[in-house]
Amino acid sequence: MIDATSITMMFQILLAAVLGMFIGFEREKMGKPAGLRTYMLVSMGSALFTLMSVGGFVGFTGNGFDPSRIASQIVVGVGFLGAGIIFFTKTEVRGLTTAAAVWVSAAIGMAVGLKFYSIAIFSAVLTVLILWAVRFIESKIGTKKGLNEVS
Repeated sequence: MIDATSITMMFQILLAAVLGMFIGFEREKMGKPAGLRTYMLVSMGSALFTLMSVGGFVGFTGNGFDPSRIASQIVVGVGFLGAGIIFFTKTEVRGLTTAAAVWVSAAIGMAVGLKFYSIAIFSAVLTVLILWAVRFIESKIGTKKGLNEVS
């Protein structure tokens, strides 16, 4: 049976996916390896894990069970995913910005799962602005010295 709580949770999962899509679109447009699907799934999955950790284990607390452990493992899991995105060579680092954006996408999904909608939306917009604006600024001032980061 679909009740009001389930509808709210479905909305949260959908919102997380849409916000992930917003970030993923920018990355996809720039030809980065992680795009729409990746960001949508990371954000949506983070929201789902957060929803389950907050509401799925009511009544289990007290016997050494801490629901926040589930949410904290999102960060570990996404860190593992991010590590797979980053590549080092002698002259450049590739994928660092993409890995950071995947990490932020997970945090946005967690914010949605905790019903911090305005923070999640603001963070998604700010993420895309940072990705776009900093690239624009870097193109005007030239490349960095030392290792060249290719996002």
